[in-house]
Amino acid sequence: MVFPERFSNLPVATWPRLRALLDAPTQASDVINMTIGEPRHAFPAFVGDILAANLKGFNSYPSNDGQDDLLTAMGGFLKRRYGLDVPNAQIIALNGTREGLYNAAMALSPETKNGQKPAILSPNPFYPVYGVAALSVAADPIYVPATESSGHLPDLDAISSDVLDRTTIAYICSPTNPQGAVADEAYWRKVITLAETHDFQVFSDECYSEIYRESPPPGALQVAKDMGADPERVVIFQSLSKRSNLPGLRCGFAAGGPKSIARIKQLRAFAGTPLPGPLQDVATKVWDDEAHVEENRNLYRQKYQIADQIFADVPGYQSPEAGFFLWLPVDDSEKAALKLWQETGVKTLPGAYISKDVDGENPGKNYIRVAMVAPTQEMQRGLTLIRDCLYG
Repeated sequence: MVFPERFSNLPVATWPRLRALLDAPTQASDVINMTIGEPRHAFPAFVGDILAANLKGFNSYPSNDGQDDLLTAMGGFLKRRYGLDVPNAQIIALNGTREGLYNAAMALSPETKNGQKPAILSPNPFYPVYGVAALSVAADPIYVPATESSGHLPDLDAISSDVLDRTTIAYICSPTNPQGAVADEAYWRKVITLAETHDFQVFSDECYSEIYRESPPPGALQVAKDMGADPERVVIFQSLSKRSNLPGLRCGFAAGGPKSIARIKQLRAFAGTPLPGPLQDVATKVWDDEAHVEENRNLYRQKYQIADQIFADVPGYQSPEAGFFLWLPVDDSEKAALKLWQETGVKTLPGAYISKDVDGENPGKNYIRVAMVAPTQEMQRGLTLIRDCLYG
């Protein structure tokens, strides 16, 4: 039996790797899990009623691209949030954005670029699907450092012209996971200008866009439109997981140029898994409602303030602009995460597990990622334990 080699160099996945690291006894009697970005705030109260009223929909095959009313609701969100008029034909519902981020590369990355093997850019640190998507389309994953010196955004100046000339896709996440940095309009203009100059597409992962302090982060489609860029230049990805505390609903969407979305839909008609009809009914109402989003955002604003107070005297602490992660400086991410677990029962994620060694440097090795998703009192207790254990 011969198996493909394209995935032979994949590291152990993040969560099995973490379980192995923390497979040790702890002195604590109580465990506080701050590893995964799984929102624990309440989702909208109307979700259960809508689901119950539409249970008969489980008797029917669902719409693969998304029901018209769902696509209209998604378009309504884009209009309210970014002032965009995106027709339903240029939106596709996704069974969670991870499958969209992966399958869009399958649908849109060409086999060669300028006669060379294609390259796909990923931030470093990263969401792991970016690099796996690159390998799946036989492209070189290029991990672009996103460190303090570049504002925790991918350092565009670090990419050579030779790489840009064979780049087919650049994954950009804003607000960033894990650092909580925001790509401002000037940064987006620079990314899109590079994409126009070197003829590649920008895949904008905007799943954390609705969790922020004061000013809403700009969106890539919004900036591309203002620039008059090629309508096919940008594809954005959105989700209800963080915005509405519904990670289990698995509802996201992609929006972009008509040709790009048509190609994604064509592939997904063969290889995609549609969102069940009753869940599409729920998602329609959730995308239409902003009141619960503001309530959720206010809870995170309180959490930002708590974190800033707890870590005010910690050297190197940077308060996130958006999102719900803290990216805390440590000497060694694995040692720090293990120490926390053994001494306090607090679970965190070593930054090295979501970063890659490039030229001997791993931009996550001196950080731990801390998810502020637990109820406020539990989160406050966990952050205090972290401070006292690692920085006391």
